Amino acid sequence: MSACVRIAMWSGPRNISTAMMRAFGNRADCAVSDEPFYGAYLHATGLDHPMRKEVIASQPGDWREVVAHLTGPPPGGRAVWYQKHMTHHMIEGFGREWTDGFVNAFLIRAPEAVLASYARKRQDFTLDEIGLPAQVALFERAADRLGRAPPVIEGADVLAEPRGALTALCEACGLAFDEAMLTWPAGPRDSDGVWAPVWYEAVEKTTGFAAPQNEARFEELPDALKRIAEAGRPLYERLSRHRLTARFRP
Repeated sequence: MSACVRIAMWSGPRNISTAMMRAFGNRADCAVSDEPFYGAYLHATGLDHPMRKEVIASQPGDWREVVAHLTGPPPGGRAVWYQKHMTHHMIEGFGREWTDGFVNAFLIRAPEAVLASYARKRQDFTLDEIGLPAQVALFERAADRLGRAPPVIEGADVLAEPRGALTALCEACGLAFDEAMLTWPAGPRDSDGVWAPVWYEAVEKTTGFAAPQNEARFEELPDALKRIAEAGRPLYERLSRHRLTARFRP
């Protein structure tokens, strides 16, 4: 691989992952990739997601082809390559050795908040589909290799203090913070996945990070989702213990 700083940002669904991609994509030195394993994931699992056929047609169906691209020359020769990944896409059988050459960072959100949002889009899903088991496994792999915790950023912290949280994240990834990360033009991007019409309507209207909102509470969930939230809570807390603290420049 080249000397490009390759950031694999591992998130579950219904976080601020697309807004984070917008922030990094607004840096002049940074290329972005949007969920490059999505097509291979749907091809391998047979799951029925919105725009399934279009997603599969838009990306390689073999995870090895995806890895070859991600470890190849950076788009446009950029110095930074930010890759937005969904942790649940990394199913059993998809190799993870390639991640050892990347800066692995982890975007987290409380499971009850994820579940309340995800249930508006899909029904009858499992804990694996909101990505927490895979997220912890990827975190542990990165931590074992580094001998310390890799960067963990809480979505709510970014919304509360965008400049300070992104400064801390950039520092942890070996980058300088760029003011361009705080605002971006509204609308779609050529780098967005083909699934954007289903999932990105709200993000396309933004020009920066939204103000934080009250998250869904456990007691507000239906019983089926409470069981998933209970199973996910220890995994989330394992990651949350290492969340970055906002940094402010003098």
